[in-house]
Amino acid sequence: MSTVGDEKLRISDLHAFYGESHILHGIDMTVMQGELVTLLGRNGAGRSTTLRSIMNMVGKRTGSININGRETIDMPAHKIAHLGMGFCPEERAIFSSLNVEENLMLPPAVRSDGMSVEEIYEMFPNLYERRMSQGTRLSGGEQQMLALARILRTGANILLLDEITEGLAPVIVKTLGEVLLKLKERGLTILLVEQNFRFAAPIADRHYVMEHGHIVEEVHAHELEAKAEMLNTYLGV
Repeated sequence: MSTVGDEKLRISDLHAFYGESHILHGIDMTVMQGELVTLLGRNGAGRSTTLRSIMNMVGKRTGSININGRETIDMPAHKIAHLGMGFCPEERAIFSSLNVEENLMLPPAVRSDGMSVEEIYEMFPNLYERRMSQGTRLSGGEQQMLALARILRTGANILLLDEITEGLAPVIVKTLGEVLLKLKERGLTILLVEQNFRFAAPIADRHYVMEHGHIVEEVHAHELEAKAEMLNTYLGV
């Protein structure tokens, strides 16, 4: 079992804009190596924009985003990826003209210590069975597994995951939870945007709660029971 290690991500006074719209208002957070941290909140709270801001995929951002000890606020997205940052967007971006294995092999490696194809198929046996199928013929759950597997092969060791359980069957959600715990055991660092609190609660070390582009609470795993009423208020559950 891995232990929490060095600081992998530090965000200070992050503001983000789409055109004239000011979406994030001074975000501060840290994520340590081997941690699984969630961003919780209602739709429109700014959680997905936070992930896109880390990757410099917003119109404008100000503040400080430190990845593995390097300031990246002025760094283009492709260079951020080469620091070991892997982004799995909500829309998955599976290529319809490619089969599963071609989709898996498409992104270039950003680090030399990515998971091998054999390791990925061991972690996702469904993908091995469907490896010659066209990407868009997969179920929603299989497409989500492929989107995650594609990042793991590149060598990314800090994962930004956006709503990976949305619309999926409970059995697939359970499988994804088991996969995230295995990745945590390998020492990977995970920042997860998640609407399904029942999925996030048992696997996360900490939770940041967002509202209107602000972080309003930080909750550690051992505080969940004591802060349940407050979380229910913010999450509308």
